[in-house]
Amino acid sequence: MSATLGKRKLVLLALSLFLGLLCSSVMYAAEVVKVSDFALGVTGWEEHSFEGNTRYRIDAAGSESTLKAVSAASASGLVKELRVDLNETPYLNWRWKVDEALVNLAEDTKVGDDYAARIYVIVDGGWLFWRTKALNFVWSSGDRKNTRWPNAFAPDNALMVALRDRSDGTNRWQYERVNVKQLLEEWLGDSVSHIDAIAIMTDTDNSGLSAAASFGDLYFSSE
Repeated sequence: MSATLGKRKLVLLALSLFLGLLCSSVMYAAEVVKVSDFALGVTGWEEHSFEGNTRYRIDAAGSESTLKAVSAASASGLVKELRVDLNETPYLNWRWKVDEALVNLAEDTKVGDDYAARIYVIVDGGWLFWRTKALNFVWSSGDRKNTRWPNAFAPDNALMVALRDRSDGTNRWQYERVNVKQLLEEWLGDSVSHIDAIAIMTDTDNSGLSAAASFGDLYFSSE
């Protein structure tokens, strides 16, 4: 499978995976909504492979179990279906670090659409799958911190948001707290009440390079 075809399939996943969520998911409304508990492994997460397999494993060496991702010219992600009420818990919190960085890629092109670390939040379009939207928080390989750009494969459906870049170095934990509701509404120009799924990914299929990252537990909060 070509790298381009593999990434196209990833975009199609974001556009079509969650057609049944409105019937099957429970709306969470709480002060804190836990997304992951890596001390218990990756229960509830489903891996989707499109060009080889990123290797995901639990690292329990420290005080808190974390998820380690290693990619070598591969692209697969972990996806969790989770309907979260953004009116109640709009903030997504997590920590992450890049263990092996990518070289500076042209990330707004298809050949450079690879990231050592990325987190997706997805709003399902239901049967109108072309309305599905994916907000991508990424660790840029260049100098793009605090910038946004349309995804090279699906510019109308996916927005890239660089929270970190190469200036943040490697092997250093960084802590994030982002207002998902605010960012989605700024992007879409309309009110957004919930997200339907979240995904974690380290991918290097387009560049053919290698990268590694680690992720701490993710959770949504009210403030």
